Amino acid sequence: MSTLSQEAINVLLISGDVFDLSNPSAASVKMFYSFLNKAVKTSPDLQIIITAGNHDSAARLESPKPLLESSNIHIIGLIEKSEDGSINYEKLIIPLKDKSGDIKAWCLAIPFLRLGDYPVVADVENPYTAGVTALYMEAYQYALSKKQDNQSVICMGHLHAQNSEISDMDNSERLIMGGIECISASAFHEDIQYVALGHIHKAQRLGGKEHIRYCGSPLPMSFSELNYKHQVVVFDLVEQKVSELKTIEIPISVSLLRVPTVPSTLTEVLIALQQLPEMKDDSPSAPYLEVLVLLDGPEPSLRHKIQSAVEGKNVRFATIKSSTKGETGSTDNSKNITPGKLEELKPVDVFEKVYEARYNTAVPDNLLILFNQATMEAAQTDDE
Repeated sequence: MSTLSQEAINVLLISGDVFDLSNPSAASVKMFYSFLNKAVKTSPDLQIIITAGNHDSAARLESPKPLLESSNIHIIGLIEKSEDGSINYEKLIIPLKDKSGDIKAWCLAIPFLRLGDYPVVADVENPYTAGVTALYMEAYQYALSKKQDNQSVICMGHLHAQNSEISDMDNSERLIMGGIECISASAFHEDIQYVALGHIHKAQRLGGKEHIRYCGSPLPMSFSELNYKHQVVVFDLVEQKVSELKTIEIPISVSLLRVPTVPSTLTEVLIALQQLPEMKDDSPSAPYLEVLVLLDGPEPSLRHKIQSAVEGKNVRFATIKSSTKGETGSTDNSKNITPGKLEELKPVDVFEKVYEARYNTAVPDNLLILFNQATMEAAQTDDE
């Protein structure tokens, strides 16, 4: 909040994923609206433009729009269309004004585009990328119909840009999107002065272009971002051009901690956890803890042992990341089993092969006894 006043910010752009779920908790929604309330009180002339991301419910995010019509807060979640199916670009083009009320720029406030949101382009290899590109081009042309000589055009988007550098969390996003969603930087007209992108968690320039950027997530989304600096991007528009572009690091309110720093045996892990500082009344804010464990085999009581070890420690136990000595990260195709061969195997054979592949050792006798017992009980249940 202090950055808004210290930097004399006129416009705040939030390019999607306000929430991490389409149906956020009441506490999360309250936090969001409390932020908006404090922001406009801190900077009465501040304009805020918010677009929906793929994690947001576009309709839910837009629901308070009737209450915001007289304010400087604009929320764009849905792509509205006319009866003939044409896109209502008027709703996507937001005027950006200075403190005197004069329009200095136009913003293409484009939310995350779902199937049916973008124009249909025939006879193309990838209808998604062609349709999204067409929407941005049409939106820009519509903005030009409003733009005066002393005004600029900037743009917002929530998408996966081609050749962007992704994190562990972004890998899961790509699987959800289907791997066809990469949009080229050429989708944004060369005269657009700044493109504020959301969706990828890691801050970066796109294609080496200073004016096309992912600001990145404002707080850590996974332990893969342990040593990653989160930021906001600030820039000025002077004589229709971007100037004084800079990044401001966001301080982390709750840090992340890995113990040990590399996967270690359970014995070594428990010793390391015992050395963590105790929780006291004057202890600093406890960091979130990820525990790295190297296992020889199954450890059913692993979580209980770790939870017991961190009890009373100045940490917030978050997750266990376990690996085994048999994990090599490669696949031996010579050991692949064909469907026909799989039908010939008994359940215990499959169990032994999976166990050996994961732990690089034979199944202990006691586990074999338990597995056979479970198999027999399951067979008896089926017969009944």
